[in-house]
Amino acid sequence: MKARLIPANPCYGIRVTSGAFETERLVAQPVQALRAAMRLYEAGLGLGGFVLCLADFYTGGRWGELVGQQRHEYDAERRAIAIRQLLKEIAGRLLKGGRLAAGDAGGAEQVPPRRHRGKKGRTKTPAGQRWVELPPSIAVFYEELLDSHRHPFVFCTPEGKPWRRSNFRQRYWRPAWDGTNPDNPSAVDHTPAILPWITFHEGRHSHTTWLTEDGIPEVARRARLGQKMKGMARVYDHVTPAMLSQIIQALEVRWLGSLAVLSAAERARLASWFPHLRASFDQLSERGDQKAIAISSPFQQ
Repeated sequence: MKARLIPANPCYGIRVTSGAFETERLVAQPVQALRAAMRLYEAGLGLGGFVLCLADFYTGGRWGELVGQQRHEYDAERRAIAIRQLLKEIAGRLLKGGRLAAGDAGGAEQVPPRRHRGKKGRTKTPAGQRWVELPPSIAVFYEELLDSHRHPFVFCTPEGKPWRRSNFRQRYWRPAWDGTNPDNPSAVDHTPAILPWITFHEGRHSHTTWLTEDGIPEVARRARLGQKMKGMARVYDHVTPAMLSQIIQALEVRWLGSLAVLSAAERARLASWFPHLRASFDQLSERGDQKAIAISSPFQQ
């Protein structure tokens, strides 16, 4: 190239890996996500922790996309959240759209450092700016959360401040999934693990894996995750209303399937927190739990 003996670099666009083994990602089942959400509820986070866990698995959103959600970014008619700007933690400060997040005590300055000004908290790629529709049952919880407080961020700490990733992970997420003294059943504080070491980001992996199992086309899965198709499919494949409806139906049935496999004690606890679920439990009892479990993935043959 430097000697101008060839017109172009033949290796342009070829990605060379380091040769290291890729980390195997964990995939949770819907009932595991529900049980973890219940533990977050009981850990002192209440409705906010419960809904944040479900949103992770039923939207496939990234951490900053979900905890950065503000009240005005929800469309009640479409029952969808708008993902436009992320909540980012930079140099100990929480920024939304390049400005200090409301309620953050990390500093009083409203302008981020110079090297970060150009990003202004936007999504990872242009395709990341999107609407994500919620399954009807999850939307009910989300709207209940909106009505439960008046803080600017939908998901916030019990004090009303924006979440910091490390604080949430260490104090709440890890104990919910890893349990307490899981290998010592005789311990007074023993709590069995649900799925040890699963991360918040692996909720995104679980989400797209569920959709793959349910036969959702790749173009619809990528659009929901905020990713671009590769090659000619980027030009010729398009998301249709039928695909969007298929996604919502598949996720709703998975939610009902997770309710069906709960124990009687778990159902009683959920019904005491959320009385509207009693109707769902009654319907599941009438049609038979085994039938509900069998259709937990509606598009499998």
